[in-house]
Amino acid sequence: MAAITVETFNDRLLAKVPLATYMNIRATAIRRGAARLEMPYGPHIARPVDTVSGPAMMTLADVALWAAILSLAGPLEMVVTTNLNVSFLKKAGAADIVAEARVLKLGRRLAVAAVELIAADGDDLIAHATATYALPT
Repeated sequence: MAAITVETFNDRLLAKVPLATYMNIRATAIRRGAARLEMPYGPHIARPVDTVSGPAMMTLADVALWAAILSLAGPLEMVVTTNLNVSFLKKAGAADIVAEARVLKLGRRLAVAAVELIAADGDDLIAHATATYALPT
């Protein structure tokens, strides 16, 4: 069983990340070591060429990875990103984006996780990210 619920994450923890709230990012599933989040498309996250911006996708990736780590560590606010590496693989277009995140390793002080960003209107892999997070001591 996950250490946090979708409701706890959406209602309590996302409030700590106002940018994610502004972008309408929401968790749709959280299980032990994994999380699924969605970000609906809109003009507030678009580039001038009618596609999701890279910074918006990086924010979604970071929040999804954080949710996956919290599914193991519990509702800790100060799990902070120490490294984020994103590979953009394909233009997202004007589509909602789904993030599928999973924890690769949870240690005492660091966690490593990976996430795939997928266009919700298809199965196309838009971006892949890995990250390291510092855990509170």
